Amino acid sequence: MAEKPKLTQVFTNSHYATSFEAESDDEVYDARKEALVKSMLGEIGEDPDREGLRRTPLRVAKAMDFLTSGYSMSAEEIIKKALFAEDVKEMVVVRDIEFYSMCEHHMLPFFGHAHVGYLPDGKVVGLSKIARVVDVFARRLQVQERLTSQVADALMEHLGAHGVAVVMEASHTCMMMRGVQKQRSSTVSSAMRGTFETDPRTRSEFMSFIKG
Repeated sequence: MAEKPKLTQVFTNSHYATSFEAESDDEVYDARKEALVKSMLGEIGEDPDREGLRRTPLRVAKAMDFLTSGYSMSAEEIIKKALFAEDVKEMVVVRDIEFYSMCEHHMLPFFGHAHVGYLPDGKVVGLSKIARVVDVFARRLQVQERLTSQVADALMEHLGAHGVAVVMEASHTCMMMRGVQKQRSSTVSSAMRGTFETDPRTRSEFMSFIKG
């Protein structure tokens, strides 16, 4: 089997987008996944060979690999490469970290913002790495409650902090597009570890910061 082409990444202003377009008309990215998508298109009553859908299986295969890339990422490696010794005792908070994930029940997107805070214990981590840790767990099939806990646990374990707090706010398209079809609903979940769990004053300070 031919080696699977790598996704094309374009870096812009510290964000990156991935090209899901075919590099050529005869490109095959992942034959097995593309066959599954083509079969599904037929099952729902479409013609997978019509012009508009001809390359859809390839694009979906690429998109799914990108959207589930968290399975091959390590929060520990991301954090350990950017830890710096600093005598900082004050709370560090990163607000409004955009994230996109897919619910494991319907494989439909949910998306929103994460707010992360920690109390350093002699070490700080590069701020961008906190956002990357969110992506490690968001880019998997998820439920929001577990996603929130996984981010908090990973940061608590690998930062060696006195405490970690994570609050996530998200809209779930499985509630918006199907089922109860409530477009304006949102879900808030939180995970408190260490000092944030045991000290109400610390937790209250964090909550005041993320409310802006």
